[in-house]
Amino acid sequence: MNASTENQENGSLDSLKWIIVILILAGAVVGNYIYGDQSVLIRAVAVVTAVVVAGFIAAQTVKGRNAIIFAKEARTETRKVVWPTRQEAVQTTGIVLVATLFMSLVLWGLDTVLFEVVGFITGLQV
Repeated sequence: MNASTENQENGSLDSLKWIIVILILAGAVVGNYIYGDQSVLIRAVAVVTAVVVAGFIAAQTVKGRNAIIFAKEARTETRKVVWPTRQEAVQTTGIVLVATLFMSLVLWGLDTVLFEVVGFITGLQV
């Protein structure tokens, strides 16, 4: 088999797997509704089991594998982040608050001036 034939077969199987995943999740929702009179613990265990089974099936698809790889890479990148110290966080927050206050005063002043100019030009006073 060539690569395009293998990808096509894999794609059709992936579609079937995604249909099964959707049916399992829909079954979990419908089953939870139908068996509403049963114990919450039993329904919760059933729903969690259905979600785990659906996740396992979804992980067997190309998109599922790509999602798992992405999640692992994101976790690795998160571990590389250098988080700010408390002092840096407080200083940065202070700078943002001061800049926001300054810009709000500038915009308030500009709004007042433009309001007066438009009122003067149109002759309407409020």
